[in-house]
Amino acid sequence: MSLNIDQKKAVVSDVTQIFSVAQAAVLAEYRGLTVAQITELRGEARNQGVDVRVVKNTLAKRSVAGSDFECLADHFTGPVLISSSEDPVAVAKVVAKFAKKNDDLKITVGAMNGDLLDLAAIQVLARLPNRDELLATLVGTMAAPISKLVRTLNEVPSKFVRTLSAVRDSRSEEQVA
Repeated sequence: MSLNIDQKKAVVSDVTQIFSVAQAAVLAEYRGLTVAQITELRGEARNQGVDVRVVKNTLAKRSVAGSDFECLADHFTGPVLISSSEDPVAVAKVVAKFAKKNDDLKITVGAMNGDLLDLAAIQVLARLPNRDELLATLVGTMAAPISKLVRTLNEVPSKFVRTLSAVRDSRSEEQVA
C-alpha cells in the first residue's frame, strides 16, 4: 500500500524524532521472519525501552539525514528492521538475543556516536551489563566503605560488652569454686 505525501512526512518526522533521542541504532535484515516473530521482537524490545520499526528505505534515509546516524544511509537496502534506543546496551542486547534464537534475523550494521558498528562490535556491546546492573554495581561500590565503617564502629561497643560478659562469667566461676 502506497503512502501519500502527508503520511510520508509524518513517518519521516516520527523516525527523525526517535533518532534524535537515540544513542545507538542497529539495522537487521528480517527476510524470512513471520509477522508473529516480528511482533514477539517488538514486544521484547518495548519492555527494554527499545524502538523497533520497519520503514521504507527512502524514508529512512531522509530520517537520518543530518543526524549522528547519517552513516547508516548507505545501509538501507533490502528489507531492513531499524532498532534504536537511548541505552546502547539495551538495543544491542535485544537484537542480538533475538538474532540468536531466530536465524532469519541477520544483524547488518549499527551506529553509535556517528560511528558505524560491525557485527562483532554489536555482539561486544550486547555482552556488557545493562544500565540498571551498572548502577547497582556503582551503588554497591559506593556503599561498601560506609558499611565497613559502620561495622568497625559497631565492633568497639560489642567487644566491650563481650569483655564485661567474660569478666562477669569468670567472677561467677570464682564464687562457685
